[in-house]
Amino acid sequence: MDVVPVLRPRDLDRFIRFLYDRYRNDPHWVAPLPSDEKARLTPGKNPYFEHAEAAYFLALDAGRVVGRISASTDRNYDSIHGERQATFGFFEAESADAAAALLGRAEAWAREKGATVLRGPMSFTTNDECGLLVEGFGRRPALLMPYNGPEYAGWIEAAGFAKAKDLYSFRVPVPEKPYPAFARGARAVRRRENVVTRGLDMKKFDEELARVKEVYNSAWEQNWGFVPMTEHEIDHMASQLKPAVVPSLIRFAEVDGKPIAFVLIVPDVNIALQPIRGRLFPFGIVRLLWGLPRIREIRLMALGIREEWRMKGIAPLLIEEISVESRRLGYTECEVGWTLEDNDLVNSLIVDMQGRRAGVYRIYERRIGA
Repeated sequence: MDVVPVLRPRDLDRFIRFLYDRYRNDPHWVAPLPSDEKARLTPGKNPYFEHAEAAYFLALDAGRVVGRISASTDRNYDSIHGERQATFGFFEAESADAAAALLGRAEAWAREKGATVLRGPMSFTTNDECGLLVEGFGRRPALLMPYNGPEYAGWIEAAGFAKAKDLYSFRVPVPEKPYPAFARGARAVRRRENVVTRGLDMKKFDEELARVKEVYNSAWEQNWGFVPMTEHEIDHMASQLKPAVVPSLIRFAEVDGKPIAFVLIVPDVNIALQPIRGRLFPFGIVRLLWGLPRIREIRLMALGIREEWRMKGIAPLLIEEISVESRRLGYTECEVGWTLEDNDLVNSLIVDMQGRRAGVYRIYERRIGA
């Protein structure tokens, strides 16, 4: 078993291609577009690398690729949390031996960079795909959620990693009528606070994006593992999501014209992506365009509220409005997530919406000696 660094464009192509080889026959896997994967991994195309660095490695058995892994460090994370963290991600392996060799190489790289802890899988931060699926197998992953086989958890734990945190996702039916408690809460907020709600104005997309930036980092700054997104990173994510945006499914709450909260819901594009198996040409683009209008499932990606406005009924207000609008547009089910396992307030709120836990995604860690 050899573990070699990715140094040339050809190596990076092999790194990307292994994902498709690994899951070619898996009926639940949703293939990303290879061009998107390449951009995500390339400095200059992914603004993550403006404050971070990464290395990629391949596990080879007699010259054949049998696994891959990334290792990365993020100066922004370290400055916020006061520790030297490295993360591993893009982890795939065919065997326990390959997994152990890859994780060992990622740890060695992390030690060389002065890290004191290695966490993962994260590709690359908690703002990206993160966590290893450990519960909720046998179904298609929702948009931008991880996917892996059930054997990976045992391989990672055998390599000396322990659980750091679990993340949850939930499946929530879109109600035919507003939840009574939420509707009452929404009416009370409108009476009590000078709150105005509205949908996204696509004609002023850049201005609307600036409002998201005002709320985003302040809303999640206290969350475990959170790394503030830079302006370039938010711009980059917005450009990726923009083709899937339904303006009325993104709503702002404002007071005196200033944003205090927003909710971001997008159609689950994975439903349309799954049949094309990562190939847009020659016929994939036709199948994708045919499938997009027929999507009836959505994903709630974010509901952010400024700290000073929490516990004032803003969440029920936005949820009540977005539920009514989602049903009006014909959507029937929503994936909500991820949430932190110990965020009892949010998780109980989701259960009150008839949500059932659909997936558990585990982030592991291993302390690194000098």
